[in-house]
Amino acid sequence: MFTLSFSDWTWSNILIRMLISLILGLVIGIDRGAKRRGGGARTTITVCLGASMVMLLEQYLESLYPGRLDISRIAAQVISGVGFLGAGSILVSGHQIKGLTSAASIWTCACIGLAVGIGFIDGAIMLTALWLAGVHLVPYIENKIYRHSKYMTLYIETTDGKTITLVSRKLKEDKCFVDTFVVDRPKAKGQPFQIVTTFKIPKGAHKETYLHTLQEISGVEAVNEL
Repeated sequence: MFTLSFSDWTWSNILIRMLISLILGLVIGIDRGAKRRGGGARTTITVCLGASMVMLLEQYLESLYPGRLDISRIAAQVISGVGFLGAGSILVSGHQIKGLTSAASIWTCACIGLAVGIGFIDGAIMLTALWLAGVHLVPYIENKIYRHSKYMTLYIETTDGKTITLVSRKLKEDKCFVDTFVVDRPKAKGQPFQIVTTFKIPKGAHKETYLHTLQEISGVEAVNEL
């Protein structure tokens, strides 16, 4: 196999593994940074190189103490431990969750680093290529599919609590299947009531048309699709 030439314990192979780990981590980090997302190049490089060193350390220990150590134990700790690092990039803003892809990319960088560190370089390169292709192609596929979806997630602002009842009654009268209906009451006078709801629009209705229908309800100040 292609990777066998890099699995031997030599200084040249160690250097090649570390350099490739640096490059693959840099590619993923730059891709995230170009989109102004979390998990930029410095983070991904650090994670990828650190994970590579873990596998190099395991191979080194195995060469010193053959058959006396489980070579997968430290790697397993990296896989679980990096999850906590990725969790730090997840942000919850209101009813929206951001940073899940950034957290997943950090975890994936650790997996790539482990693969490179043990010498499975072609697998690491293939994973990096497939990951980049996936994160760039999936949004286009999602947009085409979701465009035909009958489900909507709306953020609605109302002037008072009575309007919330009117909105809820309207959805029931139109026989909408309501998945979630969350209400945030204002903390100070003069601020609007906030509704975040996910529901399935009635048969034969169009999303934009139904959105305007909800905007016409008395007391509704704003309706935006999330």
